[in-house]
Amino acid sequence: MTHARLFESSLLRHAGPTYFPLAFIARLPFAMMVVGVLTLVVAERGSVTLGGLNSAAAGLGTAAAGPLLGAAVDRFGQRRVLVPVGLLNAALLGAFPLVVGSVASNAALLALSVAIGATAPQVAPLSRTRLVALIRRHIDKDRQEKTLNGTMAYESAADETVFIVGPFLVGLLATAVAPWLAVAGAAALTLVFVTWFALHPTGRVEPDTSSTPVDAAPARELVRFPLVTVVVGALGVGLFFGATLTSLTAFLAADGDGERAGLLYGVMGIGSAALALGSAAFPARFPVRMRWLVFGALLLAAAVAFAAARSVPALVVALAVAGCGIGPTLVAQYSLGAQLSPAGRSATTMTLLGSAVVVGQALASAATGAVADRLGATTALLAPALAAAVVVAAAAAHLVAVRGPAVPAGPALARRNRSRCADPAPEDRHRTAGPTGGR
Repeated sequence: MTHARLFESSLLRHAGPTYFPLAFIARLPFAMMVVGVLTLVVAERGSVTLGGLNSAAAGLGTAAAGPLLGAAVDRFGQRRVLVPVGLLNAALLGAFPLVVGSVASNAALLALSVAIGATAPQVAPLSRTRLVALIRRHIDKDRQEKTLNGTMAYESAADETVFIVGPFLVGLLATAVAPWLAVAGAAALTLVFVTWFALHPTGRVEPDTSSTPVDAAPARELVRFPLVTVVVGALGVGLFFGATLTSLTAFLAADGDGERAGLLYGVMGIGSAALALGSAAFPARFPVRMRWLVFGALLLAAAVAFAAARSVPALVVALAVAGCGIGPTLVAQYSLGAQLSPAGRSATTMTLLGSAVVVGQALASAATGAVADRLGATTALLAPALAAAVVVAAAAAHLVAVRGPAVPAGPALARRNRSRCADPAPEDRHRTAGPTGGR
């Protein structure tokens, strides 16, 4: 299903005309958080190391609390969790510039960064669970698989765009006005748009429409190896984001041109968003797990070229090719995450994937910055290749873990009412990968 067809479908009618732009804007604060914290701390405290530590602290806060918030959403519903968490996060982001500019200790600053990460509203995974529920409720069964595949493609393209636009906005606001404005802007976006997203009518959609209730699967189902490989793959994508932006910034800053990093980084988003949307048109004989491996390999090849580049044009070419690899890779990972999600654990699974991306970005930003300071910018250019290798290794491990017939392009929704006594294959396990409320 094409991008245009998605917005012409009955899915748009049931989601409402404001849903997709609202969900897109509500994603921005999450994408701005890690880079905004890093930029502000470096500017105010004059320490790249401290900035990297705070950036990593925010990511670790997300890692620790994100899955717990997802589990709370699965149990209590999106509105009851997202509204208070979003308001708290907006308040913490608003206070961060004041604390950074004060005489507060570095330990207090790190604690605040952890709290910001822990309360970060992860709109992207919650949007996916809402849309999956709408598809199950309102789309004919013979069209559900195709609609879901196209929807996951759009959602991944939106994520890709946001993870490019977010750092770009931070750099633009920090350069044009002041670094604190980027964090304050993220706070304002969270207050307005995350709250609006939480209160949107789609937040009331029930997770399952079958007459037979389905109990949530045990939490141990989340650590089955096939799903763990997908989470590790998403972590690798986050590592790639953080390593690429930081190493690019260091390379340009060596010539006094660091403020251009956000603009050049945006080159990667062009092919990424386009290929993510276009991946919905891939034939069924090109299964999702093979797409991950193929496009992950393309990402690795581009990262190797990036590491070897010694001029801006060469870097731009490598970034453009990398974008063509990373978009379909993310689509494949989120599709597999939806397929492997245990019953009643959809929001938890999607939040795990979203957390993995942010944690990877934070850790890679800190580590790559330290490498650039100690070993030089050209050495730091190797970091994206290491991150891409993680993506490819996780894809290979997933292929080994999931034996048997290839996973189809979308989950086997037509079989979602199978008896709970059945023991489905891993790729068909997510019977209730819908949103949140009332489990």
